[in-house]
Amino acid sequence: MTMFNLVAVGDNCIDRLGGHANAVLVGGNAVNVAVQVARGGLRAAYAGAVGPRGEPDGDRVAAALAANGVDTRWLVRRATPTSVTEIDVDGTGERTIVKEDFGACAGWAPDDATRTALAQARHVHIGWLDDAGALRRSLAACGTPVSQDISVNATSPENIRPGGLSIVFASLPETRADEAANRAAALVAAGAAAAVITLGRAGSLALAEGRSWRAAAEPVAATDTTGAGDSYIAGFLTARLTGATVPDAMRAGHALAARTCGHPGGFPQ
Repeated sequence: MTMFNLVAVGDNCIDRLGGHANAVLVGGNAVNVAVQVARGGLRAAYAGAVGPRGEPDGDRVAAALAANGVDTRWLVRRATPTSVTEIDVDGTGERTIVKEDFGACAGWAPDDATRTALAQARHVHIGWLDDAGALRRSLAACGTPVSQDISVNATSPENIRPGGLSIVFASLPETRADEAANRAAALVAAGAAAAVITLGRAGSLALAEGRSWRAAAEPVAATDTTGAGDSYIAGFLTARLTGATVPDAMRAGHALAARTCGHPGGFPQ
């Protein structure tokens, strides 16, 4: 397998935005991270499941990934329809998930051959994945660096345990920013090598290598905050994969998140 800098695994969806940002776009944590990493100049791939070939929503997800330079060799077609998320965006750009259907993502997980191939990547990022932590454990056993966003909706606590993760990403609302240090410490104590907590407009906190850092969010008049957290993750990982320090990676995450807030959806479409 050609070495990928990053493979993102898990959720994809069609985001149907209503309110102040009417649009129908491709999204999902894993897709948004893969696309933004590829747009940052690194070799990225995506592994996940969409609806059957010829289904417009599944074809749209595949086309968006390919158009942004993301390798789709592990994109699986299933009989179940592609996931759809309905989102309301208010006048300040804040988004609220109205309805979420995981569609073809539900019940899908990489098979043994795919897990073996993914272990050869420089880094694997897991979004929403309902596999009881099997991929996380498999990659950790192989020594493959793996991150996961444990703030995305999951159907079981087993899916989002931090043990074995090189980086665990989590989020708290800005009103609870004073809890970030304790949250990061708890995640590291539970087995993650490093923890990054995003805090909306209150910035972010990282605990890594025995040190703690805080970074400020860039001020922005948001059009739509959908995918901003995913973009932070992509900016952070892209920076780290190209040799940046943790503080510089945090700044890169905030810069990309701010740009994402300037347009509907998790990446330009």
